[in-house]
Parts: sequence; structure tokens; C-alpha cells
Amino acid sequence: MASQPAIQLDALYSTLQTLTGKEKGARKFPPVESWSPEHCADIGLEIRKDGSWWHEGTQFSRQKLVDLFSTILRKDDDGSTYLVTPYEKVIVHVEDAPFLGVRVDPAQKNGAPVIVVTTNLGESVELDADHPLTVMTDPETLEPSPYVRIRGRLDAKLTRSAFYELVSMAEEDGDQYVVRSNGQTFEIGPMSDV
Repeated sequence: MASQPAIQLDALYSTLQTLTGKEKGARKFPPVESWSPEHCADIGLEIRKDGSWWHEGTQFSRQKLVDLFSTILRKDDDGSTYLVTPYEKVIVHVEDAPFLGVRVDPAQKNGAPVIVVTTNLGESVELDADHPLTVMTDPETLEPSPYVRIRGRLDAKLTRSAFYELVSMAEEDGDQYVVRSNGQTFEIGPMSDV
């Protein structure tokens, strides 16, 4: 088996800092969707279902590194997730979703309801057509798994407490519970299941 050139985390981190800058303030997101690097490697990166990041069995201890790497995540059409720079991409094994939705807050915009979801990495989105809510239900346990599209094809799975907050905002619509945000209606589930 041919060996692949090694990608070092330090080199990836340095490249990323150059691309995104080091300024404080609003998080910047490089145009990862437009990058098509030829070099791809698997260096044992994973994001576990609890939102923790790991490299070769060791949990990341530097939150700044996780924050920075999260800005260059991309999920491709084939369902694979990568850290992407213009020069290389690294496979990231994602156990469930790359982000956790840890807060759900009601708001108003021009007198209409808006629901804001905040991730474990501090990114916030409003539920809308570009950031839809999807609730998957396990056919055996009937347990709901709620996901919100954050950017690209990347989702955040709502934590149990965040989902309960969302459910507290729900209203009946026929035989479904729904929430409304930015003029969109999102089903949470049948009234008998929620």
C-alpha cells in the first residue's frame, strides 16, 4: 500500500490562521465550497456525538483550535466531512452531526416570530428556508432527533434541553406540532409523539 504524505495538525493550523486572519470579532468563514484541493488524507480526526473533537484517540484540549477548524468544515455530496483548505483536505469522521444546538431562543423580526439556534461553538442561525429544522424519528424507540442546518450541508443536532425549549414554543397545526420562524413552518412531530 502506497503511503500518503503526512499532514501535520500544526501545519494545517498555521495555514488556517493565514487564511482566516487572527482578528477578534465575528467569525469568518472561508469559501470552502469553492476549494478543490487534490491532496486528501485521513489523519484520525473525529467529532463524536457529544460534540468533542479527537485526533488519533486524544481529545482536543485547545478550544481555540476547535473553533478555528470548525470554520473550514465541509460536507460533500457523498456524505463525507472534511477540513478543507485551498491546498489539502483532511477526512473528519463525524459520529452524528458536527455541531450541537445548545440554545433555542424566541425572537421577533418586523413583528414576526423568529427562532434562533446557537451551537456549542457559538455560531447562531435563525430557522428559515436556508437553515431548516428537520426532526427524524427512530422507528423503534420513537425518539426524535432534531437537526438544524447551520451552513453548507453541516447540521447541528439539538441537545435534549434545547429541543425541550423548542417544543415549548410549538403550536398545534392539524395533527402536528409545529414552530414558525421567518415565515416558515417546521414540523416537530405528531401530537401523539411530542
